[in-house]
Amino acid sequence: MKKIIINKKYYGKIELPKTKNAYKLFVLVVKTFSSNENVTLKTIYSHNRLKNFETYQSHGCADELQELEMFIELGAILNFCSDEAKKLKEQIEFVNDNAHVNLDISKSLIIFNKKVPTKTKKAYLFWDIENFSNVSPIFFQIIEPFEIEDENIYVSCNPDSLWLFKAEWEADLYDFGKTINSFNFTKCGHGKNVADGVLLKNFEDIDQREADIYLMTYDRELKERFRDSCHESNNLYVLERKILN
Repeated sequence: MKKIIINKKYYGKIELPKTKNAYKLFVLVVKTFSSNENVTLKTIYSHNRLKNFETYQSHGCADELQELEMFIELGAILNFCSDEAKKLKEQIEFVNDNAHVNLDISKSLIIFNKKVPTKTKKAYLFWDIENFSNVSPIFFQIIEPFEIEDENIYVSCNPDSLWLFKAEWEADLYDFGKTINSFNFTKCGHGKNVADGVLLKNFEDIDQREADIYLMTYDRELKERFRDSCHESNNLYVLERKILN
């Protein structure tokens, strides 16, 4: 427990969270308070850092949530307003909890082109966003844990779907600091399975060897077409059928 003594007056004590910056932030608050200046979130975080909290953060801002809890507790002890910290804490929890959905993709992935995975060098994602539009779990359970770079992500859809769902997709992607154009995105023509054909052509064009290929689709035929085109050195991962029923 850390005693809070300011200008020789004892205010109480607080347990500092075990984060890298907790003590530094504690000192900033105490110094600002002792100087009779207003204690705000800008006392502990820069404008850019506060702005970053508006979007999804890898690892869920676990340290920052603890630091905000300390700030709120200090507000109660030193009698300064911490309402903005409470609102920010709720916002961070909402944005990051929204990325944790019930659909557990990673545990439903199966290797589709062989029995045992082989050693690989890279990872690629081919995303049938028209038929698999769950943006949050794609990031939380596929892109981030398997460290798939933006340039190795391929997305396609037809104009009708783009017109109907673009705003929704962009809003979801915004939480992760991305847009559709962050990836290899193709707006293809009209017609049944045209977007599927574009994804397959993207896959064939890269002609990749020794790679993990993640195909996010509900379409069985597309899975089979990918398997037929997949080099034996690649590991092709698809969603197990049971989660689609």
